[in-house]
Amino acid sequence: MKSWMCVNCGYVYVEAAGDPAGGIPPGTRWEDVPDDWICPDCGLGKGEFEMMELD
Repeated sequence: MKSWMCVNCGYVYVEAAGDPAGGIPPGTRWEDVPDDWICPDCGLGKGEFEMMELD
């Protein structure tokens, strides 16, 4: 599973955790997150996230 970070605020979407509060269940891969999903911290769209490697 991968992680994606909002380039604006640093919020990290972790595929294993999902975003249950935003309607995205744990285990949801990034490509399966709806295009209209927004960052729960700053409100920017999915297009403002970049894949990141976690140590």
